[in-house]
Amino acid sequence: MFNALVLRQEQDKTLAKVEQRAETELPDGEVLVQVEYSTLNYKDGLAITGKGKIVRNFPMVPGIDFTGKVISSNDLRYQEGQQVVLTGWGVGETHWGGLAEKAQVKADWLVPLSEDLTPEQSMQIGTAGLTASLCVQALQQAGITPERGEILVTGASGGVGSVAVKLLSTLGYQVVAVTGRAENSPWLTELGAARVISREEMLTPNRPLDKQLWAGAIDTVGSHVLAKVLSQVNYNGAVAACGLAGGFDLPTTVMPFILRGVKLLGVDSVSCPFEQRQQAWHLLATTLPKSYFSAACNTISLAQVPEYAEQLIAGQVTGRLLVDLTRKN
Repeated sequence: MFNALVLRQEQDKTLAKVEQRAETELPDGEVLVQVEYSTLNYKDGLAITGKGKIVRNFPMVPGIDFTGKVISSNDLRYQEGQQVVLTGWGVGETHWGGLAEKAQVKADWLVPLSEDLTPEQSMQIGTAGLTASLCVQALQQAGITPERGEILVTGASGGVGSVAVKLLSTLGYQVVAVTGRAENSPWLTELGAARVISREEMLTPNRPLDKQLWAGAIDTVGSHVLAKVLSQVNYNGAVAACGLAGGFDLPTTVMPFILRGVKLLGVDSVSCPFEQRQQAWHLLATTLPKSYFSAACNTISLAQVPEYAEQLIAGQVTGRLLVDLTRKN
């Protein structure tokens, strides 16, 4: 038996409770993992609170990422005792996820933990870190170097945004952070932002083409904010878009693309190939200062997840939330 946060739906309301489950109830998969750490991401918060249509089948164990040791494996790529990481692949949405002491998943979904990271560190950045790293790599591949000018990061107080700020600044970029929470400005400056601007500045009426301000950008918001960013990117600049916290619409025109050669780079961390994941984890492991990991994170237990999920959706959480599956209360 093992402890798991289980979501059930009763009268169109999602209920979350820690329960004991049997290994035989786990979904099919080649690899059984003893989960040590998971995280509480925005998508998890939507699933746990029922405020987003994330989970389609109940009961469900949420948790879109985790790290742990292999208990058993029917795939030769993984051996008993090996430390592995999982992010994405619908885990925690359509397949029981990481907010449990055990998980059984497909071998193709796993990545060996980088030797330069501890298990705790891997989940202190988790899916958010992986996504931020993929965004940075997308900008690098588009030729956006530090010498080209400032990089804008929207939603900078969140998980992806905060890791992106730190990663970019460590790599030598001048970072401008956008946040809706002015009280987080000192923290964002500590992370490495050269300056911080208010989200309200990005919500003013859009023009097809605005003044050129940014060499590139990482956008975690979407909708009006992304449209505003695109109108302000320099000639031949690029925007890595990875989120839709502000909406999935995009009220823009073709003008930035055909008159300024702006590139809109879609970044997917859910199903990206194994090699890309490895490269992204390597960038994180070799670039982020070791002092960053714990400083960017609050650690909670499995039992505390429902309470913190409500706070996360209400915009009351800064940075990352690490879930320690070895902590009992």
